[in-house]
Amino acid sequence: MCGFVGIINKKVNNKKNISILKKMTKTLKYRGPDQRQYFIDDNILLGHQRLSIIDLKKGKQPMSYKNYTIVYNGELYNTSFIKNKLIEKGYTFDTTSDTEVILKGYIEYKEQILEILDGIFAFAIYDGKKLFMARDHFGVKPLFYTEQGDFLFASEIKALLKYPKVKPIIDVNSLRELLALGPSKTPGSGIFKNIYELRPAHYLIYDKEITIKRYWNIKDKKCHDSFEESKEKVRKILSSAIKRQMVSDVGISTFLSGGLDSSIITGVCASELAKDGKTLHTYSIDYEDNQKYFKPNQFQVSSDKSFIEEMINKFHTKHSYKVISQRKLAKALKESVIARDYPGMADIDSSLYWFSKQIRKKNKVILSGECADEIFGGYPWFYNEDVRNRPFFPWMDSIDERNLLLKSELCQKLNLKNYIEQRYNETLDELQNKKDKFKNLFYLNMLWFMPTLLERKDRMTMRASLEARVPFANKELVEYLWNLPWKYKFYEGKEKGLLREAFKDLLPDSIIDRKKNPYPKTHNPKYAKIVSKLLRKRLKNKKSILYKIFDKEKLYELLDTKGESFKNPWFGQLMTGPQLLAYLYQFDVWAEKYHIILDI
Repeated sequence: MCGFVGIINKKVNNKKNISILKKMTKTLKYRGPDQRQYFIDDNILLGHQRLSIIDLKKGKQPMSYKNYTIVYNGELYNTSFIKNKLIEKGYTFDTTSDTEVILKGYIEYKEQILEILDGIFAFAIYDGKKLFMARDHFGVKPLFYTEQGDFLFASEIKALLKYPKVKPIIDVNSLRELLALGPSKTPGSGIFKNIYELRPAHYLIYDKEITIKRYWNIKDKKCHDSFEESKEKVRKILSSAIKRQMVSDVGISTFLSGGLDSSIITGVCASELAKDGKTLHTYSIDYEDNQKYFKPNQFQVSSDKSFIEEMINKFHTKHSYKVISQRKLAKALKESVIARDYPGMADIDSSLYWFSKQIRKKNKVILSGECADEIFGGYPWFYNEDVRNRPFFPWMDSIDERNLLLKSELCQKLNLKNYIEQRYNETLDELQNKKDKFKNLFYLNMLWFMPTLLERKDRMTMRASLEARVPFANKELVEYLWNLPWKYKFYEGKEKGLLREAFKDLLPDSIIDRKKNPYPKTHNPKYAKIVSKLLRKRLKNKKSILYKIFDKEKLYELLDTKGESFKNPWFGQLMTGPQLLAYLYQFDVWAEKYHIILDI
């Protein structure tokens, strides 16, 4: 995995921007600490930070061939297939890297190359006249851009903000994104004024002006497969995706929570490595004294450890338990908000960032189970009819509570509820047929919930220079599941019933039958005390951005109740109580660190 930046100047000579390019590139050093290189041309400047995974010696970037130059972030899982097609057409290759395959594939096929790429990617190719940029099907890898005098693009917003003309302006729409939708955001939004993100499954051409087109979307097809046939096909597609993502010139590992999704990935990987006499390294996270304070609730019904132990014993993995203290969890809040470039999921982010740093001490590549719930129907809103029939995003339980936190005059100006409904309807308007409630949910999850979790996974792991791969975010699998009857996915009235049946003979029965648990959080009351203290200290600054946005009495009520006065989760099943206090603390830290200009 890597990070890259680019500057295109409409004027003749761009070389005066070289020092700025270097500052922009350096902000992404943790995305690729192994190498830093530049491409300097009269009209374009490119910078690249490389994390070496494939062809460690020769796969350097920016990479040029003839008059084409590429910067690329990601992994291609069908490199050999595309490479062989190009060899048949007379191309030769100097490296074993996927970067060279994408570059020469684009030269041969132009934008049609996107029809055959299987992987996670964001890349930009300059041909001496115009720029071509593209992003993978589900938004696993990030790509932001802005046109403010020059055309600029980068893997993260912080790099764009190093350009003198780009200002960290947060306007009314920015606040709507953060406070109505956050931590999700409108596809294409970059939160900051005049900064945009290239949407997943889209490409952009810059040739004096910007042209953006969608290159892929799911399509309705008649399904004739029986349940047994679909079960076998799901097993085949997913197993193949997992095995392809094991390709690496460095060792791989997996997250293991003892839940269905991470256990499937672990089981497949461990079985494959065992064929060569190798052992899989697995990792799990927990929190200081969590067993002491854990209480089951409707979302988190069981703790993980006994299920993890069962997987370790069955697949003989080399497992590492990582336990984070409450103080380290709170301390990591600052770094994790900088990693994301705006407030996100509070300690749900900071714990993953800390966890990723621990894994990176031994491993560079890890496979993770994100996206299974969105495509197989694992969330409560898939089977709760009242929630499913809402005229807005089903994971939004806190609209009224969010409004109550705001200053009254700002509440009227932002009109959060209207903004949420508007974005919800715009998304469903992309569908030709809106009659199928379950397909509507599938589509909403694919465009909103999946990218939110993928963004978290990319920013937190890459901040630790760790590459995370997500086999469930597979185009072939998503296309197939889209057209299966809901009764298959909800087989025998069980969440993700199809997925459970497909891997029934691989995993222990206890894990096949285990109810979905979300990413673990701390239950220790010590954490609430720590974040309350941190937030109270920030509020001593009378110029805090929090006073400009939120009602002062509500802020102190939250503090006095350790967050308990906010009754519903801020987002989905996440961010209640102390997590909301941590979010507000992050909000203030972010405003200070980024020198936010509030334009409301």
